[in-house]
Amino acid sequence: METPTLFICLYFICLSVFGLSMAADTFSSGQSMKDGESLVSSDQSFELGFFSPGNSKNRYIGIWYKISPGRVVWVANRENPLTDSHGVLAFGHDGDLVLFNQSNSVIWSSNFSRVLKNPVAQLLDTGNLVLRENYSLNSDEYSWQSFDHPSDTQLPGMKLGWDLKIGLERHLTSWKSMDDPSPGDYIYRLNIQGLPQFELISLGSGKKYRTGTWDGIQFSAVPKVLHALTKLVFFNGDDEKFFSYEAIKSEYSASIFTLNHSGIIQFYTASKRSNAWNLAYSPNDPCDSYSTCGANGICRSSRASICNCLKGFVPKSPEQWNLLNWSGGCTRRIPINCPKEDGFLKLAKVKIPDLLEFWLNESMSLEECQAECLKNCSCTAYANSDVSGGGSGCILWFGNLIDIKEYKEDNYGQTLYIRLPISELGNFANQCLFL
Repeated sequence: METPTLFICLYFICLSVFGLSMAADTFSSGQSMKDGESLVSSDQSFELGFFSPGNSKNRYIGIWYKISPGRVVWVANRENPLTDSHGVLAFGHDGDLVLFNQSNSVIWSSNFSRVLKNPVAQLLDTGNLVLRENYSLNSDEYSWQSFDHPSDTQLPGMKLGWDLKIGLERHLTSWKSMDDPSPGDYIYRLNIQGLPQFELISLGSGKKYRTGTWDGIQFSAVPKVLHALTKLVFFNGDDEKFFSYEAIKSEYSASIFTLNHSGIIQFYTASKRSNAWNLAYSPNDPCDSYSTCGANGICRSSRASICNCLKGFVPKSPEQWNLLNWSGGCTRRIPINCPKEDGFLKLAKVKIPDLLEFWLNESMSLEECQAECLKNCSCTAYANSDVSGGGSGCILWFGNLIDIKEYKEDNYGQTLYIRLPISELGNFANQCLFL
């Protein structure tokens, strides 16, 4: 009776030396992973293995939710696919994780500078694939991690943003198509010029969407539904600036924030009962599209005609405006009479203009900010840079004001002060600051 037991034990020992044991979450130097084998996180949430997307016959190394193999959240060799099922994932001589093809050519590598003597790869319960020394298996000291190299999906706990110490940017890049995970035409990234804000960029036509700037409490365009489903975290330090989130609804087994191949931001959740993916949020307000109303226009989705010129401005092309083509924007009705006889119109609950031509001082008061604006005849508007604690800091805008949206909800948006000739203020005098 002891012989079969001994045989079984020896079988699994051999398997662990030369290949992967079933449902393993790690493999180490001397092991490899072939097409058809996989790593599975210890809690059975995520799986890493070979796959072919959509109708493609190409093979890729990726990570997906085990409950939903079609929901791939990370791709290693997205720019260099295998053309057959003979790929092998193993460790290189310097400890890099390397994907080889049938002719032993390198298809993809983790490509980190530090040499590992006894490397181990592990798929964590978070969906993060990490590399480290074998002796540090229970620590958080990673030599490389997939979370530092996102594809088109942000998972809970993954950071999007900048590690300024090492010059690392983490951003989402869309797939080229449903059948092709190579980098597509859209990028979702944190712009840290001035005040941080997330931007969706089309490589062919520029910005498509932005969240609004970080106001010390929130990004103004982040909807209430995301606050209800997740704990949103934004860290704005000197060495690191990033956004992350944690799921807080216990009835959901999984959640993802993704940028699809058409350039649409989407947040999905999966129910524990059905494991079906449900679209919880995607920007669908026409006022979310970048600069819907053109320069010096304001977008109000609650109105039949969503675009209006700001007070004191008129359509640059009335004919186009009447055809609901607002891209030409608006121009001043009366030029500013600088340095005298100007005032400021107070505009509350708005996504403040994009930071294109601006000046920032994060220690000024609002009164000092107004005075600074008055010193420059090119200053067209100002606002607090931080609304927490009663408001502080100063942003000045110069030139046209781009991508302003008005919110219906309370506790959304900021207050913007727009410079106008006093003759334009009229009945708005009670909302204005005069020079």
